[in-house]
Amino acid sequence: MHDRVWSCIVSTGQTWTVGVTGATGYAGGEVCRLLAAHPNLQLAGVHANSSAGRRLGELQPHLLPYADMTVLPSDAASLSGYDVVVLALPHGESAAIAAQLPEDTVVIDCGADHRLNDPAAWARWYGNEHAGSWPYGLPELLGQREKLAGARRIAVPGCYPTSVTLALAPALVAGLVEPEVVVVAASGTSGAGKSAKPHLLGSEVMGSVSAYGVGGVHRHTPEMIQNLSQAAGTSVGVSFTPTLVPMSRGILATSSAKLAPGTDADSARAAYEKAYADEPFVHLLPEGQWPTTSQVLGANTVALQIAVDADAGRLVVVAAVDNLTKGTGGAALQCANLALGLPETTGLPLVGVAP
Repeated sequence: MHDRVWSCIVSTGQTWTVGVTGATGYAGGEVCRLLAAHPNLQLAGVHANSSAGRRLGELQPHLLPYADMTVLPSDAASLSGYDVVVLALPHGESAAIAAQLPEDTVVIDCGADHRLNDPAAWARWYGNEHAGSWPYGLPELLGQREKLAGARRIAVPGCYPTSVTLALAPALVAGLVEPEVVVVAASGTSGAGKSAKPHLLGSEVMGSVSAYGVGGVHRHTPEMIQNLSQAAGTSVGVSFTPTLVPMSRGILATSSAKLAPGTDADSARAAYEKAYADEPFVHLLPEGQWPTTSQVLGANTVALQIAVDADAGRLVVVAAVDNLTKGTGGAALQCANLALGLPETTGLPLVGVAP
């Protein structure tokens, strides 16, 4: 683990220019924030649709190094001059732009347009024509890291699927559980984007927790099924219930599955220790310590803890992730590092912000 972690201080000295479209939203803003500390990637342009022509500092006042940059349009012609383009756009808007960008440009899509492999699943959940699938940007998922090295098109995972996949994949790979899982996950309000919505007003959210997307209708469900089935080598059923909690960012996902015969607490922990021993961004916490969203705030990390509920005969895994960092923006730069041949941890925070 230590070789990969300490590789974050290594820099080739080469730099690449980056254009971010959707830079005025939460995900795009997070990409810009992280770029400010990246030694090899230079933010050279910020793009958006309705806010084109305005100063970025008016819209993202925390991005002080970039405050005087003018927001440019999001069309392909405006985005064609960068080495790397990050698309932080609403679902369904990335594919048309990406199709017009030069083949040698590294294009990182933070939306859902290129995540799903099955055209029928895309049509069912998103309702328009499938744009095709790109290499899936979760290096910690079995077999994915090799596909990302040198790639020129990468699909960043959804935030919920990131937490759930990393929580359950080791158990499914090792055959510790049956391929039917139940997930209840709490998310902060930034997961819904920056557009004004009445149910996200402070007076509606403060002091209240609510469920949404209940009954298997959340769009991240097929992505979880895809990832977990890949890990298991067989079809995995997923029951997913998301909840909205009164905080700005973060996800706490509690996942469980029925134990396979012979699985006990020792074998379960051994499988997770083996799976994540060399992963700098995934931390299996010491026994007795449970993940919190505050401990991963602003960091490109996932905190995990596992337990065997012997009476219920189930494995329970709790995962915490910052939905805007490891859940989106940090994942985008982690993938860019791999695509460009940089050490994977370059420019990415390994430590959260407290209090």
